[in-house]
Amino acid sequence: MCGIVGYVGSKTAVDILIEGLTSLEYRGYDSSGVALNIEGKVQLFKAQGKLQNLRNIVQNNYDEISKSTIGIGHIRWATHGVPSVENAHPHTCNCGKVAIVHNGIIENFKELKAKLEANGCTFRSQTDTETIAHLVATKYGETKDLTEAVRLATQEIEGAYAIAVIHQDVKNTIVATRRNAPLVVGFGEDENFVASDIPALIKYTKKAMYLDDNQIVTITPNSVKLIDIDNNPKELKIETLPWEPVALSKMGYKHFMLKEIHEQPDIVRNVLAGKLRTMDAPIELNEVTLNKEKLKNLSRIQIVACGTSLHAAMVGKYLIEDFCGIPVDVEPSSEYIYRKTITNENTLVIGVSQSGETADTITAVRQAKKKGSHILIVTNRPDSTMAREADSLIPVNAGIEVSVAATKSYMAQLISFYLLAIYMAEVKGSMPKDEVSKLKHELILLPQKIDNILTAKGDIQKCARKFANSKDFIFIARGVNYATALEGALKLKEISYINATGYTAGELKHGPIAMLDESMPVLSVLMKGKVYDKILSNAEEAKARNARMIALTNSEDFKLDELFENIIRVPDVMEILSPALAIVPLQLLAYYIAEFLGKDVDQPRNLAKSVTVE
Repeated sequence: MCGIVGYVGSKTAVDILIEGLTSLEYRGYDSSGVALNIEGKVQLFKAQGKLQNLRNIVQNNYDEISKSTIGIGHIRWATHGVPSVENAHPHTCNCGKVAIVHNGIIENFKELKAKLEANGCTFRSQTDTETIAHLVATKYGETKDLTEAVRLATQEIEGAYAIAVIHQDVKNTIVATRRNAPLVVGFGEDENFVASDIPALIKYTKKAMYLDDNQIVTITPNSVKLIDIDNNPKELKIETLPWEPVALSKMGYKHFMLKEIHEQPDIVRNVLAGKLRTMDAPIELNEVTLNKEKLKNLSRIQIVACGTSLHAAMVGKYLIEDFCGIPVDVEPSSEYIYRKTITNENTLVIGVSQSGETADTITAVRQAKKKGSHILIVTNRPDSTMAREADSLIPVNAGIEVSVAATKSYMAQLISFYLLAIYMAEVKGSMPKDEVSKLKHELILLPQKIDNILTAKGDIQKCARKFANSKDFIFIARGVNYATALEGALKLKEISYINATGYTAGELKHGPIAMLDESMPVLSVLMKGKVYDKILSNAEEAKARNARMIALTNSEDFKLDELFENIIRVPDVMEILSPALAIVPLQLLAYYIAEFLGKDVDQPRNLAKSVTVE
């Protein structure tokens, strides 16, 4: 959610901070700010709204600001306190010497605040973060050591946090730490960095270190020192980053979302590469350790995820049950963690997250792990917190996804679930070999079919223009594509703010049909297969209530022209694989509707790319 950047070196700090925050805008935010040590004095510059507002303030004061070579910056997504300049980060102590930025939630901030107020601290914001600033200042007054002050302060804090701190009297030093929130250190020549995520650093360095929970790092231009919460020195584990700055370029597309939709054929190729080699060779998932004995002893599988990842998990459930005959439950992580965890060593728990930092899903897999369950993580970030919890891992290889609305990462998760389900079926021996070979062949053809959709978008654009002014939208499907209907509705509501809802088509008559009239668009995901005729019947019921009918189909049946006002056709595909094709037109439909409405496609209001708080 919130984004943190810190810099200490010899260059103009504010330029690097603003550039880094720009690279983190995809995370979602409502305000921004920087704290700089300018000629021996900590000064704050903050703004509500878009980052451009902060840029304007910086530009107006640039002659003074440009003298600073150390600072911390932040983009905030409101949790405690409304979006405002007062609640924007950084926050300071009463004397103004300590400045802090924070990502996460301090669960005991009310108790800490009461204690600090009793000791004379005056609070100027509604945030939980300000308590950390006062607490660190208090500890610094006792120790005169900023690293020790941060270490002692974190021992009193409950909750999740990634924080970076500077102090007016501690020259050229940033102290940072984390617990259940991501934080990475970047290494340069006579300069060093700290940030929430790699995109903020990749322009300046390819050497980085990921902090573990409760580790504290002290950064100067020429040194990086790491300790744990008990003050024990820790070894620096420096890695070389695999990404290039070009990954953050729009490459000529109007929006990152459109670019990322168009990257999906290559994403499918990337996911399949090295895993699906030939029709006859078994699927290779090198970081999955589920052998035949483990699969034989599995009594159930639980998949936990949030948002778009939850919809990928729903397709995964369908595939695993169909291919392997093992019962699978899918549950939102945010619900799973607040009830009794009923798992054991015969349960496989699969956590799915694009970022690998989704707080609810991290908590869910940790609860299951304590019960002895095998943990398999499906994530776009093999360097993430969730990946480090894994017994088995499937990196989905989607690359950096900048747009808040997930598209290519969803596709990568889908293909990863196909590979996992086939892998398990092959190990278990639960599918005929000819069926497995046919599935593999069709998987290899998917990128070409997605390319065909992306090069013939005219019908999708026409449909988007026609229905862009709709107030509500209904998506219906059955079977393996129920999740497609949910994901299509989610994409539309995320970026266009149209009230869109997905239903199993058979449930339409059990209540939702009351909403249907001549103003209501109903989009039917109508893929050839065992539920085709049933969905067609449900569409007839909606048409009889004067709803405006749209079909997404791979059928050439001319009878559809009589029933549907608009038809979006996709290449022919096996029904079981159709979610990977059907979602692409729905992503494009949502994109073009939002574009026609003039919405901020890449950074929709109120949303964050990585939800790192529960």
